[in-house]
Amino acid sequence: MAQDMTLLWGSGSPPCWRVMIALEEKNLQGYNQKLLSFEKMEHKSQEVLDINPRGQLPSFKHGDIIVNESYAACFYLEGQFKSQGNKLIPDSPAEQSLMYQRMFEGQTFYEKLNAVVYYNWHVPEGERHDSALKRNREALATELQLWEGYLQKLGLGTYLAGPFFSLADVTVFPTIATAFRFG
Repeated sequence: MAQDMTLLWGSGSPPCWRVMIALEEKNLQGYNQKLLSFEKMEHKSQEVLDINPRGQLPSFKHGDIIVNESYAACFYLEGQFKSQGNKLIPDSPAEQSLMYQRMFEGQTFYEKLNAVVYYNWHVPEGERHDSALKRNREALATELQLWEGYLQKLGLGTYLAGPFFSLADVTVFPTIATAFRFG
C-alpha cells in the first residue's frame, strides 16, 4: 500500500516532519522517500518541480495524486487511511473543533518562530534592525505563553487538543521541536 507513495523531504524542515509523523501514525511504513539538500538547492531541482512547481518540500505523491502542502498531506492521509494506524481526527465535535483550532493556531506559532529563527536569512543585512528582531522575539514569547496556558488548562497527561493524540499534535509538534532546536 505505501509502496506507491513517495515523499521528497528536507532535513530539519517542520513541514516535512509533519508528513513523516502522519505517515508513521497511519502505519504507512515502506513508502519511497528521498532526502534532498536545501543547501545544495535540490528542492529546486527538476525532479521536485515536476511535482511541486513552487520548488518546496515536502512533495508527496500517492499513485497519481500529488499533495504538496504539509497540512493538506496530513488531512489526505487521515482521510484515505482512516481505519489504519492511529485515528487522528476525533469523533466528538467539541474535540474536533479544538483540534482544528490548535492546528491552525500552530501555523501562527510557526510563523512567529520563523520570524525569529530566520530573521537574518529573510531580512537583507542593510534592512535589519535590532528593534524589529526584539519585536519578533516578544511576539514569540507571547505566543509561547499562550501555548503554555493551553497545556496547563488541559492538564497533565493530555495532548494539544484533549485526551487523545490528534492531527493537532502531528502538525504542531515539529514547531515545538524546532523551538527547542534553536534554543
